[in-house]
Amino acid sequence: MKQNNKPRCWALLRSSCYLLLVALYSAGAYALESDANQPIIIDSNTATYDDLKGVSIYTGNVISIQGSIRVQSDKLVVYFIAGEVDKLVFTGKPAKFKQTPNEGAQDITGEALTGEYYPKKNLLVLIDKATVWRETGAYSSDMIVYDLKTSLVKAGEKESTSKRVHVVLQPKTKEQSSVSEQSPVKDNSK
Repeated sequence: MKQNNKPRCWALLRSSCYLLLVALYSAGAYALESDANQPIIIDSNTATYDDLKGVSIYTGNVISIQGSIRVQSDKLVVYFIAGEVDKLVFTGKPAKFKQTPNEGAQDITGEALTGEYYPKKNLLVLIDKATVWRETGAYSSDMIVYDLKTSLVKAGEKESTSKRVHVVLQPKTKEQSSVSEQSPVKDNSK
């Protein structure tokens, strides 16, 4: 007598699809917490690598992605030390970036004519006509340092009083205000 293997095959296919979806969901949530541990993926029109100098140069509509961090630029120069990426310098008119700081949070975006990204330090430095947009605020300066791990933005230079920082803070909309008013506040003093 011949056995019908179709029900067993469909069950195996359903469980495989379920496991794949769980793995993809978990990888997406994990990538936000560990952007620095993710590979850097670069897509460009041209690429050159100089092994003696430890430098690779990418030009033409360059897109670089590491976890939830995405940078679009005209040119990207990657500096290596002992075979590991030490610094990425991107330029554009302007070059743009975005990052999702954590699951469900609004993306932080920014732009500048030049940017330096230090993956081991989780640090992004925006130089010359730099702006960072964060939730309801915008920060503009000739220099902005953005800590990707803590989402801390520092604008301006302590040494110079002639270079100013410009900040615009937007009021919350009625929808945002009503959501925050409805949120219960926990009393942790007990």
